[in-house]
Amino acid sequence: MTDTAIDGDIKPATVASYLRRHPTFLTDYPELANELTLPSANGPAASLAVHQLRTLREKNAELETRLRDLASIAGDNESLMRRVHGLMLALLSAGGIEETVRSVVRRLTDDFQSERVRLVFFGDLAGLPDEPWLLREPRGLAGLPEFASFLEHADPVAGRLAPDKLHRLFGDAAPDVRSAALMRIGPDALLAIGSADADRFHPGMGTLFLDMISTTVGSAIERARKAA
Repeated sequence: MTDTAIDGDIKPATVASYLRRHPTFLTDYPELANELTLPSANGPAASLAVHQLRTLREKNAELETRLRDLASIAGDNESLMRRVHGLMLALLSAGGIEETVRSVVRRLTDDFQSERVRLVFFGDLAGLPDEPWLLREPRGLAGLPEFASFLEHADPVAGRLAPDKLHRLFGDAAPDVRSAALMRIGPDALLAIGSADADRFHPGMGTLFLDMISTTVGSAIERARKAA
């Protein structure tokens, strides 16, 4: 915009400054909204009123998209909560340690559509079943140097694991696992879920449900051991 004077000594910059200081000016002079025009990158100039209507419609469309996304997230969260609740109920009705760990793997596989589940025990190994999904480390924490940092912090992690971690957990199937979630289970175990989908588990995802799963499984295993 140039600074050429309009109507005598009034300059465009002066008009712009006035309008900034009086944002309700068009409320007092609504007819001007239909007379003023604004340039458009996508077509001919439009009146201010048309421009405002177009902007409002775009904002409404954006809000509707956000609401749909929020509704979808809420639906997914409700579904996950129901699955976690189902896991809790199954573990409450489980008997000994063997039935408990079998229930964990079965629920995660069937209800959560988990492709590969691994339970790694590095503490009390009594009463555990012999299954491909259950790994034993009789040396304790010292036998799991790949997971030393994770086990120290104990917070669930999600994303792509280093090759040594994948191989330790999934063996020959490690190349098929493109993302995974790790959870500390009580004082002497960890739970791993692997997926061929690289986006199934990622660092930016929330860990609330992973926390709930790890707490539920850890409590159930501790209860089963005390009842033995």
